[in-house]
Amino acid sequence: MKLFAPERVFFDPEALKYSLGQRLYKKFIGTDADVLQLSPQNAARNIPGITENEKYAQSKKTLYITVKKSTRLDVCKPSADYEFSLVSNCPGNCEYCYLQTTQGSKPYLKVFANLEDIFGTIRHYMDSKPGEVTTFEVASLGDPLGLEHLTGSLAETVNFFGGLENARLRVVTKYDNVDTLLNVRHNGHTRFRFSINARYVIQNFEHNTASLDERLTAASKIASAGYPMGFVVAPIMIFEGWKEQYADLFTGLKKCLSHIGNSEPVTFELIQHRFTAVAKSHILQRFPNTKLDMDEEGRTLKWGRFGRYKYVYPRETAKEMNDFIQKLILENIPNAQIEYFT
Repeated sequence: MKLFAPERVFFDPEALKYSLGQRLYKKFIGTDADVLQLSPQNAARNIPGITENEKYAQSKKTLYITVKKSTRLDVCKPSADYEFSLVSNCPGNCEYCYLQTTQGSKPYLKVFANLEDIFGTIRHYMDSKPGEVTTFEVASLGDPLGLEHLTGSLAETVNFFGGLENARLRVVTKYDNVDTLLNVRHNGHTRFRFSINARYVIQNFEHNTASLDERLTAASKIASAGYPMGFVVAPIMIFEGWKEQYADLFTGLKKCLSHIGNSEPVTFELIQHRFTAVAKSHILQRFPNTKLDMDEEGRTLKWGRFGRYKYVYPRETAKEMNDFIQKLILENIPNAQIEYFT
């Protein structure tokens, strides 16, 4: 797929104190992108747009190079013990994205330049649990692979975790530009997961991401490079012909993984489609012609850990969905390890 190129790049003056910030500044100066130095308070004000749709579209073309100041990591269950970020947001325009409710009216992309500080925080959390293996998720607030061709941050992070005895990294992505990661010294400490779904979901709702075929090709490359592998099937949806399309998905995945051995389990995380009332409002403004099924009467309410009710499928429907997808996985991937359904 075509790699992301921003129309405007803003720099937090603090980011220019770090090598990554300096490198990115030199990369964009003299290009077609508008380059400005702006404080965090002024970044959003310089993004054009009047309507919600315009603000969203222009923000997705805007890159802000800044620093991660907080040294506190959030718990990230059930994916990992903790989460940290190399980036915030991503170039994709997934209509259902759960970040619709958390990143404001102008969800521009951020890159955190102070990798040294971030790695120091990870060491602190790892050292607080001596003798235990601590897991860290790096893709909760954004997909770092979507910006890796600009930053190189993910490769550096994989290399960092490769040298840690008691820490493991977890990555999930919808992109396919993995070539720069294939020769990194990962030492089996990074589990690389690809977000996969039925073609109907990817084609209708996951705009500006890699196609299913591109993701499966990238997954095959990552598996051949010796990374522990996993897949996040999300969000699982009910639509006309859903069983046939999910069956095709796992037939294709079986072919993708046919060349790797069965010694290392391939993990699966299963997540049903859900939405909040706030997210629905944002989605309808940003994607007025969306085909997303957000009929509250066909759903049931579930309390979320972030203090919001979310609409999920009724229990009977969710059970049918879970049983069917798990059956497909176990039939096609003999060394599958299903971690959870939610």
